[in-house]
Amino acid sequence: MVIMGRIAAAQGIRGWVKIQPYTEYLDSLLDYGSWWIGHEHGPWREVEVQQCEVHNKALAAQLPDCPDRTAAEKLKGLLIAVPRSSLPRHTGDEYYWSDLIGLEVVNESGVQLGTVANLLETGANQVLSVKSESSEILIPFVASAIKQVDVKNRVIRVDWSADY
Repeated sequence: MVIMGRIAAAQGIRGWVKIQPYTEYLDSLLDYGSWWIGHEHGPWREVEVQQCEVHNKALAAQLPDCPDRTAAEKLKGLLIAVPRSSLPRHTGDEYYWSDLIGLEVVNESGVQLGTVANLLETGANQVLSVKSESSEILIPFVASAIKQVDVKNRVIRVDWSADY
């Protein structure tokens, strides 16, 4: 499974949910008629997406067995995933944004800054939300800051100080 987003909140009063995508393109989840929803360590269940549309800088979706706002609020925080086998194959050093979640972030001095908790869209560029036991660091996902993404060894090397 590849985590593609999370349910951020209820949307309106008719059971719709607001989706925060973890994809490069906002509308990438529209390509899939069914999603798996659940917590990081399970349990997961497959749902058929009844309707889904771009709404501002997020997605709004109608899922089965979610007739009203109360039901939608119970889904808040659940992750959305699709089977890796259903994603287009990538080549070489390409990776999916969702592959970055959980990677260790180390600066050029060898200091561990934490792990990637999330990717944020700012309009100008993506931003890595890196969390450690004591703090959160936001690092812009730009070439001057991100020096190497090594998905295989689960580490991102950055030109970033721990006290930024």
